[in-house]
Amino acid sequence: MRYTNATKVLPQKLITEIQKYVQGETLYIPKPKTEYMNWGSLSGGRRLLEQRNTEIRNAFQNRNSVEQLAKEFFLSTETIKKIVYSHKK
Repeated sequence: MRYTNATKVLPQKLITEIQKYVQGETLYIPKPKTEYMNWGSLSGGRRLLEQRNTEIRNAFQNRNSVEQLAKEFFLSTETIKKIVYSHKK
């Protein structure tokens, strides 16, 4: 997160109004909710996890055991269970 001096981006009238509530402090102004991106959507991490989870579900449907999948994917048996028993397809 970077900081911007309010005097460079906001009109003086708005700064005066904000100063009624906050003076000399750092103020965080969040993005609109429509601008938020899901975790991993830029880096591709989300897509990689979805591909891995699909592969785990397919292997489980092909009679691989939870323990076997945990060893193969280096995950706990509880994590494998969450993946294979979730309703996400």
